[in-house]
Amino acid sequence: MAPRINATLADRLAATALALVSDGKGILAADESNATCSQRFERLGIVSTPESRRDYREMLFGTPALAAFISGAILYDETIRQSARDGTPIPELLRRRDIIPGIKVDT
Repeated sequence: MAPRINATLADRLAATALALVSDGKGILAADESNATCSQRFERLGIVSTPESRRDYREMLFGTPALAAFISGAILYDETIRQSARDGTPIPELLRRRDIIPGIKVDT
């Protein structure tokens, strides 16, 4: 017999799933690893540091009208633990824009 899910949890899961598949919106895969991000930066002559990667991600997630097209964002481990320059955690920046943050789990 499968374990029973708490009704409140089930309601939250259903609401999250519905929000992620909103009409006209998609999920942003912003889960590039530090190595991948570093390769991209290198081609542009940008030194890859935690700060430069944070600045890039903050710029990406701060794009005007992003929330009109993106319902969720898959984040890399470093990103989900980062804070913006003003100290606001990156996941909170996304939530404030009605974008659901998630994490890539691969290890």
